[in-house]
Amino acid sequence: MTAPALARPQLRIRRVNLDTGRENVAVISRRSKALRPELFRGFSRVELTCNSRTLLATLLLTDDDTLVGPDELGLSEPAFRRFAEPAGSHATVTPAMPPDSLDAVRAKIKGHTLSAAEIDAIVDDLAHYRYSDMEIAAFLISSASFMTSGELLALTHAMARAGTQIKWDKPIVVDKHCIGGIPGNRTSMIVVPIVAAHGLTIPKTSSRAITSPAGTADTMEVLARVDLGVGEMKEVVNACNGCLVWGGHVNLSPADDILISVERPLSIDTREQMVASIMSKKLAAGSTHLLVDLPVGPAAKLTNATEAMRLRKLFEFVGDHLKMSVEVISTDGRQPIGSGIGPVLEAQDVMAVQARDTAAPADLREKSLRLAAHLLEYDPHLRGGAGYMRARELLDSGAALRQMERIIDAQGPSTCRTDLGPLTADIPAPRDGVVEAIDCLRLNRLARTAGAPIDKGAGIKVFKRIGDRVEKGEPLYRIYAFDQPEYDLAIAITNAGTGYAIDGRRALAGEAKA
Repeated sequence: MTAPALARPQLRIRRVNLDTGRENVAVISRRSKALRPELFRGFSRVELTCNSRTLLATLLLTDDDTLVGPDELGLSEPAFRRFAEPAGSHATVTPAMPPDSLDAVRAKIKGHTLSAAEIDAIVDDLAHYRYSDMEIAAFLISSASFMTSGELLALTHAMARAGTQIKWDKPIVVDKHCIGGIPGNRTSMIVVPIVAAHGLTIPKTSSRAITSPAGTADTMEVLARVDLGVGEMKEVVNACNGCLVWGGHVNLSPADDILISVERPLSIDTREQMVASIMSKKLAAGSTHLLVDLPVGPAAKLTNATEAMRLRKLFEFVGDHLKMSVEVISTDGRQPIGSGIGPVLEAQDVMAVQARDTAAPADLREKSLRLAAHLLEYDPHLRGGAGYMRARELLDSGAALRQMERIIDAQGPSTCRTDLGPLTADIPAPRDGVVEAIDCLRLNRLARTAGAPIDKGAGIKVFKRIGDRVEKGEPLYRIYAFDQPEYDLAIAITNAGTGYAIDGRRALAGEAKA
């Protein structure tokens, strides 16, 4: 007679109010009744099982019984949400074996080239949260050292397959993407309604900010709901020809979002990983024609034309293999686009351009028209070279604004605060002169320090641009914040440097000439 199997000890699930970012975290008491915590000391990860569900998580021990009792299993907010079992359910906890795909990561660290199957396995484990942040960082750094063209294509395909793949019953589905880094560069919110008003399909999925003061989704959220599901997104596009939604909610290339959450804090942003990231999302979104904006400037991600050319060739290479028409253009990345940096301020700029307000930022209007012109040229019924005139006609006639209003109505009302931060400070020019350069990276960090994008109305309003003459004490920009600590820290940063380079010699030369 066979002895009955021993029941595996179980702990009662408790939801713990801990925001652990992307990572799943499980917490047990050092005095756990069902487990011997010392057995887990050699394991950083555990496997949780409840009914038919399993989840890998990083294990933490606590001596605080008010956080997690001896008969409980605490789950951080991300882990609780993904495990999807109600509080009070009972789960087993066992040491987790490392994913098999980590062998491929170790091989990559040693300089080996990975096969498509190995990359598929890595991406599948990433998408299912089987890697710790340390293991993700190991993969990112090993890939940053070198990546072959075959690995790049395999990574792009694998990331696209790991999430939702949207198909459209349209011969032409256009999209645009900017690689980022330039404050206030909110052209998508003007391009989409122009292109949609013309009649082309442009289902724009955008990201939220990670280290910047605003992503397109953060800014659009000031005007409308952006957390639409795939079905809702398709309804909006069918009704309006376009949309502006948060890509994370429709689960496009989820492994990429996980990689980004680790690579940005580490400042890992290689050309190959950037291209795989962008192209996987466009492939998953069903795009057939893509325009890529590469801002070039001293404080941009690309600092010179040679870097831009190399990145352009990578985009074209991957686009050819994906059977996607890809056009890549370089744009001026020396300074912010528009006058607002931060969701509410950027949304004000966008709507001012669409409303043909005389005070609207001319540079944001012009860049948006030129980008829209490139996309409109994909229309086979539009004569070659007529894209810019058509884009300007749609904007100046109010057709683009009406289309934007339809998109906003279809996506649903925003629930965000739209007031600007009440704590303000004008940052003065330290001397007379002419603005010679603006540090985009510094202004991005300053706006984020002030509270953007968490506080939608926090950020910076820019008054002076490159080439402008300024007098000592004249405001260069204004900071908006909601809370005193963020405000004080932002002011302290400006005391160490405004981010503006002002050439006093040009002012003196101008006075002498006068």
